Amino acid sequence: MNEDLGKPEDFQPPPNFALMAAVFEAGIVVVAVCLGWLLDKDPLVTFPRTLHHAGWGIVWGIAATLPPLGLLWVCLKCPLRSFVELVGVVDRMLVPLFRHCRLMELAAISVLAGLGEEMLFRGIVQRSVADWVGGPLATWIALVAAAVLFGLAHRITTTYAVLAGLIGLYLGGIWMATGNLLVPIVAHSVYDLVALVYLIRIRRPSTNSREPAAEP
Repeated sequence: MNEDLGKPEDFQPPPNFALMAAVFEAGIVVVAVCLGWLLDKDPLVTFPRTLHHAGWGIVWGIAATLPPLGLLWVCLKCPLRSFVELVGVVDRMLVPLFRHCRLMELAAISVLAGLGEEMLFRGIVQRSVADWVGGPLATWIALVAAAVLFGLAHRITTTYAVLAGLIGLYLGGIWMATGNLLVPIVAHSVYDLVALVYLIRIRRPSTNSREPAAEP
């Protein structure tokens, strides 16, 4: 890895980064609403309309964070080159960006990310592809297509894009299984918040993350 990238503590985030990140994620909500209007598809059509269904959506969404958090733990502990390099990128780029964010700022960014990205990728993309394709395999083709786009949209590294694609498959799958968009919204939001808090406030950046411990 290039040593010119410097240490994590050397990187300074731009001023008002938390506000910038929140505005960006809120912008995705706006994009989803605008695309829904253009395509005549309500991105929140499967959002619960009653407190009862909303409550169950929250409960199932929180429970659904466990597999993605398990995947995060595997990524942090796996000694393969691609995972070690990914952890190095996270330590040098992602952690410093959010280092000075308060807990409420991290929560706001996470909620907006979960809301906007699930509205866009599940509420618009996955539904639209299923309608365009048609036939008995439409829902599965749409699930894969939305997950691939989700992974590409998160392409920090190739490994990260693949992992994001897998999480996209998972989030799309639980939306299909529950028919409740609040479930993947909550799962996405809670995962982002827990991951950010752990990476920034609890875990110390690895001192040997620059050098891979083993070949794939």
